[in-house]
Parts: sequence; structure tokens; C-alpha cells
Amino acid sequence: MNLTITAQALSWFQQEMDATEGDAFRFFVRLGGCSTAQSGFSLGVTKEAAKEAGLAVDEKGYHFFIEQEDLWYLDGHDLTVDTENGALTYLFS
Repeated sequence: MNLTITAQALSWFQQEMDATEGDAFRFFVRLGGCSTAQSGFSLGVTKEAAKEAGLAVDEKGYHFFIEQEDLWYLDGHDLTVDTENGALTYLFS
């Protein structure tokens, strides 16, 4: 499993979440929403430090991660975080 943050997504975090270098962002599983990864669940994002990161990537001074307890959601897939029409998108491959 890999986590990829595109340049467009990084720009989104800087603009929409007032991200500054050194910030950490957690992708977490939430009930509801629409996803191709797991029926009935979707991903959310929040600015917080990792407790027990199961998957993480550092991108240009920013830290992005998914906690160990949420890795089931990926079911072995890679996750690419991108943007489309000004909103974050999650692509599973």
C-alpha cells in the first residue's frame, strides 16, 4: 500500500486548511458517503499528529498519514489524494 499526495492536493491543503510546513494531516474512516473502496464508508481528513500511523508520507514538509486502526479501509490498495473541481478526491488502485 502506498499513499500519494499530488501537487494539486498539496496546494488544496495549503489554501483550504491553512497548512504550514510541519503540519500533519490524518485521513480517517467515517461512516457514510460514497467510496469505491468500502461500501457505506468514506474518508475524512483532519489536521492532527499521528498516534500510531500505519501508512504515512512526507511531502514538501507536510506529513500525511492513516492510523493503523484505519488501514482495513484500503484493503491492500494504494491511495492517491488529488483534487477535482476544487475538492479533494481519493483514488484507489
